[in-house]
Amino acid sequence: MTTPKLITLEAWVVQTYGDALNIETARRWCRQGRIYPAPQKHGRSYFLAPDARYTDPHVPVRLVDRLHGKAA
Repeated sequence: MTTPKLITLEAWVVQTYGDALNIETARRWCRQGRIYPAPQKHGRSYFLAPDARYTDPHVPVRLVDRLHGKAA
C-alpha cells in the first residue's frame, strides 16, 4: 500500500474550499482534530492527504465508513 503524497494546508484549502475558507480556520481545525485523515505537522507547517476532509467531531463516524474512505 502506497502513501499518498502530502500537500500543504494552504494548497488543501485552495483545492477543497477555494476562497471560502480562512487559513486560520483551517489551522484551528488541524489543532482540534477536525480533519480526517489527521494532518501531519512538520515544524510549523501542516501537511495533509489531498483527499482529506473536514469531520464534525460531534457526529460519530462508523469504522466501516472510515475504512472505505467515506468519513464526513
